Amino acid sequence: MKLKIIELEKEKIQLVLEGEGHTFVNALVEELLLDEEVDVAKYVIEFQFSDPEMLVTMKQGAKKDAATAILEAAKRINARCDDLLSCLKN
Repeated sequence: MKLKIIELEKEKIQLVLEGEGHTFVNALVEELLLDEEVDVAKYVIEFQFSDPEMLVTMKQGAKKDAATAILEAAKRINARCDDLLSCLKN
């Protein structure tokens, strides 16, 4: 996956996830919204074959930045997938 960062601040990140579709980005947004420090997590795919553009903002006083929140959410998704795979192997 290739990321194109449009805007990067401590409390806000706007980026394009090149080559991704609704499946992964929707899961990532849902996982981000479980983080109590995340204020807004949303994405838009403007045209049918365009790349999703995601926006994440943090609540005032958040201890982590928006990029860290995305990284942590992706790691949680990865851990859940690993758990599912290990259950299927048994």
